[in-house]
Amino acid sequence: MAKDSNLPRKSGFSGAPESNQNQEKEPDGGELDGSRAAELEERLAEKSSRLSELEQALAERDEQINTLKQSLAELEAQMTELKDGQSQAIASYRSLVVRSNPNLPEELITGDSVEEIDKSLAGAQALIDRVRQRLETEIAGAKIPAGSPLRTAADLSALSPQEKIQYAMGERR
Repeated sequence: MAKDSNLPRKSGFSGAPESNQNQEKEPDGGELDGSRAAELEERLAEKSSRLSELEQALAERDEQINTLKQSLAELEAQMTELKDGQSQAIASYRSLVVRSNPNLPEELITGDSVEEIDKSLAGAQALIDRVRQRLETEIAGAKIPAGSPLRTAADLSALSPQEKIQYAMGERR
């Protein structure tokens, strides 16, 4: 804003015209004429009016800023609540996935979002399938005999008649 050198100067601004003893002198040493003083007073009144309008607009903007700050704080509080709720929902989803897949180690199912949990579930399932396939391959490669032969009655043909009697008597006791 440019300074108007024709305006009366005073150390404080009161909005009232200055007294006659403080009036500026014309360059030729005479006092300002009445029309010039009236013009300056009119310009001063316009500037005061504009200043009042700007102060009012500034106060309105400050009020709007305070209202927006309050709204922002409320929205941030709501976002915090939503994030807490989302975290709880994700933890519940992870727990559900762990319970519904008891054959998978719980440590393999991780993530901070539904997509990450699903991705880790797929990875864990693929790992378990690879381990299972390798174990089945190892088992098929290492043929182990089925065990002892079928149980049949003892061959008593090689025993003497007395041994046969003792054998039969021992089973009854």
